[in-house]
Amino acid sequence: MFSKATANFVHQVDPEGSLIHVSRVNDSHKLVPMALVVKRNRFWVWQRPKYQPTDFILSDLLLGDKVLSPGVCETEFLTYEGTYGDKLSGKLGTQASSFSVKVVGQGTTKLQSCFGRLKKEELDVKMLLRDSTDRQVNMHHMLVQQLKKEDEVLAVVKERILTTETCSVTQSKKKIRALEGVLGLVDILGSSLENRNNIERDIDVSLEIPSGTVIAYSILELEIKRNGQYGICLQPGTIGGFEADLPVTPWPSCNSLNVVDGPLGMELSELAELPQSTQLFKRLQETMRDRPALSCLQCVLEDLCSGKSPNMAIYEELSDSQRQLVSAILDQINPDCPTDDSQSSSPANLMAIQLLVSALDELTDEALSLLSETCPDFLEALDTLQIHSFNVSRTPLSIHCLPNLLQDNHTFKLAEQLLSSSSVMLKRDTDRLWWVTEKNAGFFPLLLHLSIHGLCLLCKA
Repeated sequence: MFSKATANFVHQVDPEGSLIHVSRVNDSHKLVPMALVVKRNRFWVWQRPKYQPTDFILSDLLLGDKVLSPGVCETEFLTYEGTYGDKLSGKLGTQASSFSVKVVGQGTTKLQSCFGRLKKEELDVKMLLRDSTDRQVNMHHMLVQQLKKEDEVLAVVKERILTTETCSVTQSKKKIRALEGVLGLVDILGSSLENRNNIERDIDVSLEIPSGTVIAYSILELEIKRNGQYGICLQPGTIGGFEADLPVTPWPSCNSLNVVDGPLGMELSELAELPQSTQLFKRLQETMRDRPALSCLQCVLEDLCSGKSPNMAIYEELSDSQRQLVSAILDQINPDCPTDDSQSSSPANLMAIQLLVSALDELTDEALSLLSETCPDFLEALDTLQIHSFNVSRTPLSIHCLPNLLQDNHTFKLAEQLLSSSSVMLKRDTDRLWWVTEKNAGFFPLLLHLSIHGLCLLCKA
């Protein structure tokens, strides 16, 4: 709840900037100016990094006894109050000639964040650079020794946004579940008898946030050489890290990643071997309508693929229904998957589902919403279209090559809407069709392609 509120705050006030939202209230006291934060790069190149505050500041890491004490500038930031809501609905129905039953679920969620007046504290970077000249990192420090230097980066807190008064985060949920039964008595009475039963459930949770709580911060990454010399990355977007013992192979660019025939396609092909894949497809569609459940599933799968015990803290933050959904998926793809602190080996197909879920987790809310409602035939038609247009050739495609389903104007517009949610425009004239990728689209077209192809494999299996 706190994490979602701070994420919404950062999205509103600094969507393309450097601010990082604080995901745990318990981390607030660690995020002082010049505090050390570990930035962990993720499994796939398109995944946003994770940030873990430490109990140390930069002075603790440097050789020598002099404590760094650069100045900190404090200014008023803004006053913030935000309300976010969504409306969820779903339907499961079955009918027969003499009996039908329909279960309809609807719900609304509202998250209200009243952070009040906020202030900003910013480190005097010029003073820090002057005072730390000729200092070196203690490469034998326990924190340095415990880092995985190939995918973890040390950074210092440059600025932080704090509350100045006691404030609150409130989440309200309303769930409505209706059971409707119809007895078909037309043959006997010439009419029907209808019976309904509605169940409503309201959930209200409120957190009181104390004054001085950090809700967002920014960092400067450190570039550390093997001999302990270090530099502070001052330019926005400059990436730090530890000097590698061996040359690091850079990640391939988005354009060079082939989904079907390349290594990503080989990873995804394992999805066709998963048991009860149709049931898994339906459960994944449920998680697409529930971002916290999807993100939790992704984190657990990432830990399993990395050989780690899953971090169950995020799992425990879910509601009972969310935990049941995540557990059902994990049990299906890996019956030995732990739901406690134990660890089990990962099956060969675990990487495939992790690749698919990680791609889904990075999509926009609009794309997830549309994919959660798609049928297998539509996915297969889109996948066929993508193979021709995305992987095979960039030249215009003949309209006659369109799958039959997409030749329907309404269905074609749905395809256009889904693709545009990931920065891809589908253009056509009388007899040709072509793709236009928006500038700065990044990995979104690839992520959507991975998602469609992976879900299509599950449907085909």
